[in-house]
Amino acid sequence: SNLNINDVLGNYSLTLIDALDTLAVMGNSSEFQKAVKLVIDTVSFDKDSTVQVFEATIRVLGSLLSAHIIITDAKQPFGDMTIKDYDNELLHLAHDLAVRLLPAFENTKTGIPYPRVNLKKGVPPDSRNETCTAGAGSLLVEFGILSRLLGDSTFEWVARRAVKALWSLRSNNTGLLGNVVNIQTGHWVGRQSGLGAGSDSFYEYLLKSYILFGEKEDLEMFNAAYRNIQNHLRRGREACNEGEGDPPLYVNVNMYTGQLMNTWIDSLQAFFPGLQVLIGDVEDAICLHAFYYAIWKRYGALPERYNWQLQAPDVPFYPLRPELVESTYLLYQATKNPFYLHVGMDILQSLEKYTKAKCGYATLHHVVEKTKEDRMESFFLSETCKYLYLLFDEENPVHKSGNKFMFTTEGHIVSVDERFRSSLWEDILPGEEDSAEKTKPTELKAANFSSNCNRVPDERRYLLPLKSNYMRQIDRMVGLI
Repeated sequence: SNLNINDVLGNYSLTLIDALDTLAVMGNSSEFQKAVKLVIDTVSFDKDSTVQVFEATIRVLGSLLSAHIIITDAKQPFGDMTIKDYDNELLHLAHDLAVRLLPAFENTKTGIPYPRVNLKKGVPPDSRNETCTAGAGSLLVEFGILSRLLGDSTFEWVARRAVKALWSLRSNNTGLLGNVVNIQTGHWVGRQSGLGAGSDSFYEYLLKSYILFGEKEDLEMFNAAYRNIQNHLRRGREACNEGEGDPPLYVNVNMYTGQLMNTWIDSLQAFFPGLQVLIGDVEDAICLHAFYYAIWKRYGALPERYNWQLQAPDVPFYPLRPELVESTYLLYQATKNPFYLHVGMDILQSLEKYTKAKCGYATLHHVVEKTKEDRMESFFLSETCKYLYLLFDEENPVHKSGNKFMFTTEGHIVSVDERFRSSLWEDILPGEEDSAEKTKPTELKAANFSSNCNRVPDERRYLLPLKSNYMRQIDRMVGLI
């Protein structure tokens, strides 16, 4: 009866599937092959099970596609991950699951999908007409890969239509989106605009869809969104590492007015420095990452929601989330500053000390009291462990490939491949050219650029990424000193 957990678990061997490409990235071919065979032999989606469309897409669909791409890669960069007599079974499973998710996109007046679907019966009759922006607008990477592997535009078409529908609902005044929308009326039920739960991966996938598929409109949407985020959500001094004023912080505001709505941030926001690294806004990423890391240092974990005004957790549990580790890994890749190896070591030691249980790792029920819950989310193996492993594994094939790989929002690895750059269909949504807003950016540009990945000078690589007075300022801000 615990919907919060059960409609994520889905009764389809979630952790086994979600961890497939982690085994490959770690070079463990025997376990990878064993796990793939287990999935092929035992997993079926023909179940009377109601699941979240978003979670099923990023955790299950994404992992099946990632493992399929690894198995069929002619170069086999991670060692021999081939499966004897493999006949595209994982791709067929992914296709079967996606077809079962498609009813979520039917009977909605906006094209924005229902949040939940029954794998056997379609959309439940008592379904709510409300969904969050991230849940509805972060399906394009997985659905797009599937479409391009199958040569069937259906999946990419419905996912892209949902993104465009959400984009068209942004505020005329601020350009911001809310966090909860009615899929029939297009009316915003949740008017909070932020970078955390309900919004996070929507922005991430605008950029990652462009990286993978090369569709200009995705980049144009991302650039506009990033500009609006900088204009309305960012508080604090203009530059990260110089000047007076408070450290940069991204707050939750009213999508229509840009006015502050509350004084908390949530742990999912810790993904944003990693996204900033991908677009080259490294200086700002350094500052924001330092803020989340200071909270981690104080509690040995990131509370799900932290009130920066009260300097205390609003929601005190930590379900082994990967976002801070992900940003740490990407910042290390960008700067090669050993500071981020120390951050990774700190996180690793906290996990060992506070979350390790007899049979795995446990969600912290309360970051202050360090009480545990009998629950290990599948993203712990899919993302948290993978990013920690890659942070310390300098020689990993991922790092030797010359940016050949990209990570999905669930940490699944996909190759940035020419075959995803060309679609077999002409124009996915003909006649919907938004020419008034069309610019022709030739590269990733973002507001508030003060640096770029390749501009971090050597002499700064071995200093703290932030000047020590700014580090102390952040420590004070979260009550560490």
